[in-house]
Amino acid sequence: MHPMVKPALRRAWRERDRVQFGVTPAHAVVLGPVDPATGCLLALLDGTRGLDLLREEARKLDLPDGHVDSLVAELEKAGVLDDPPGHSAAVDALRNRDGALDRLRPDAASLSTVHPEPGGALERLAARRAVRVQVRGAGRVGAAIAAVLSASGVGHVEVLDGGRTEPWDIAPGGLPEEAVGERRDVSARRLVRRVAPGAPPRAAKTPQAGAGGEPGLALVVVAPRDGFDAYVPDPGMAADWVAAGTPHLYAGVIEGTGVVGPLVLPGGSACAGCLALQRADRDPGWPRMVAQWRSGRRSTAVACDLGLATTVAGLASAHALSYLDGGLPATTGSRWEASLPLLDWRAARIPPHPECGCGAAGNSAAGKTGGERASGAGARHATMAG
Repeated sequence: MHPMVKPALRRAWRERDRVQFGVTPAHAVVLGPVDPATGCLLALLDGTRGLDLLREEARKLDLPDGHVDSLVAELEKAGVLDDPPGHSAAVDALRNRDGALDRLRPDAASLSTVHPEPGGALERLAARRAVRVQVRGAGRVGAAIAAVLSASGVGHVEVLDGGRTEPWDIAPGGLPEEAVGERRDVSARRLVRRVAPGAPPRAAKTPQAGAGGEPGLALVVVAPRDGFDAYVPDPGMAADWVAAGTPHLYAGVIEGTGVVGPLVLPGGSACAGCLALQRADRDPGWPRMVAQWRSGRRSTAVACDLGLATTVAGLASAHALSYLDGGLPATTGSRWEASLPLLDWRAARIPPHPECGCGAAGNSAAGKTGGERASGAGARHATMAG
């Protein structure tokens, strides 16, 4: 082990014998008491020294035997310690991709603040390479989501859409101007390949793999060019995902409102059917209007503010990555909305509907989000051993 204090966590002394790692309440931890000699030893935890060398340095500082081991144990318990050389075969494969890890170093630093175990950040980045995500929609929102997921290290990003790229589909971070006139799906796939930090791993033949050996779908992101289908998702379209247990996340822009969520975990959180039933309970006229909106003639270019679309794409991508990395983001069983011009994000819980056939009603785990698990108003405090 070559212990290293996580570089992403800024260090500062609160008092003469108490040190804080990290700035924000979500990630900060305070350790103490810390004597001056131990403070000097902390500066040596930069990943360049193994435990034997650190023990030798501790003896030079007149620290007692076992002090290094207890210090390292306390730092690891507090979640501020990393171990750069520690890795698995999957991390080795990531390291061996020319330039891939350099592209993802900011992502690794961010992940290190979220996942406390040493080496956890690189393990999750390596795991992303084996993940398969499908993005349905290649407009201003969908293409940007696909690009962010691919650039964040997701190894298999598929994009489904029809028609040709129109001038109004073009957006920074999305489809480029030269794509106008091309098939949308072809343009989006080229975008995904261009921004990816290295080629995806070769498909492995496993019981979970689909046709051609590709991995099973870990997530579907529904980001239609017409945001109506994200705001009023069709239960029929999602029926196969619910039946197969495929998680799916809705995102889009309708009129002047951006929508992210819900993230549907089939059998565990509310689905499109639950949403439709609840809206009909509150407004008996809603199903009649939905039928008219779905059958009505649509304009060629739907309303989609570029700034709002970019914001929605970023938030949806972050929630998707949080889920793929093993979390339950706040969109699980909830929908987040923001409307122009104030752009005040607000969340609406969507409990499972008892009459929906998705099976989520009555599940005690439904709707438990990462935000509920990780609440806290200030830095965590830990007492140093010794």
